[in-house]
Amino acid sequence: MPAEVDTGLATLSDQLILATVLLYIFAMVGYALDLGFGRSKAKAKAEPALVTVGGGTAAAPPAPAQGEGHVDKAPPAWTVWAGPVAVGLTWLGWATNLASILTRGLAVGRWPWGNMYEFVVAICFAAVSAFLFMQIRYPIRFLGAFVTVTAALGLGFAVRYLHVQAGPVVPALNSYWVAIHVSAAIIASGLFIMAGVCGILYLVRKDTAIRLPSRADLDRLAHRAIVIGFPIWTFAVIAGALWADKAWGRYWGWDPKEIWAFITWIVYAAYLHARATAGWKGRAAMIVQLIAFACLLFNLVGVNIFVGGLHSYAEVPG
Repeated sequence: MPAEVDTGLATLSDQLILATVLLYIFAMVGYALDLGFGRSKAKAKAEPALVTVGGGTAAAPPAPAQGEGHVDKAPPAWTVWAGPVAVGLTWLGWATNLASILTRGLAVGRWPWGNMYEFVVAICFAAVSAFLFMQIRYPIRFLGAFVTVTAALGLGFAVRYLHVQAGPVVPALNSYWVAIHVSAAIIASGLFIMAGVCGILYLVRKDTAIRLPSRADLDRLAHRAIVIGFPIWTFAVIAGALWADKAWGRYWGWDPKEIWAFITWIVYAAYLHARATAGWKGRAAMIVQLIAFACLLFNLVGVNIFVGGLHSYAEVPG
């Protein structure tokens, strides 16, 4: 490891990542318990209101449907704390994730997203951040199990297959544009991951899955995340072109990374345009959104691993 690297901080960063993975896994278990048991009481309160609105009479409360007698039964006492504990563990994991990024940056004296390992760690942090801060405004705790398991798997993949020792980067990455272009791409990617999770849940959700959020809720949440993330991704693409002009003397060079970043932008734009003009909602819109999400993942990971180009300095271990 280069002499200018603080090995103590670099080791601490790696340890914090492992702690983050464990915290996200424990949080996922808590969210799963909350989703499996904690929503029963809320459903029991909501059921009569839903039937009264849809039915023509409201003279008497409707009898519970067959197989729903368990709704009236209070869940085990310990499940009451599953949701709040899961949220607390997620915030703790978020803090250790942030600390791992900061210690990695301090260890090498640069912005800590100069290779694929650091980039994936930052994207997982952004995805959890999007979930936590949107949860403050919207009741989306039901997504916790799916977001935390996605982040845990992403960090596990980064540790197992992408990890490289902390060190300096190629001269092209020693630029303030890293803080501008890459940061914007990371933030937008975190929001798109949330939308992607909603889209996958939308397509796999069965009508009998009463404990999962409705398809309408998933559709609205995915749309909100993309509406926020799309202009940030647009800015990232523009900032990348400006950086390319400064580094290579041209704004656009048909490099694979540039092409796939633009393809991703086009498909997300198509999704938003279809929603705004054709009134696309539901399954058709989700399929377009997931195509855009697949383009995003290939741009972020696939291009660096499988395709060469000017952006092939991601230091992916062989």
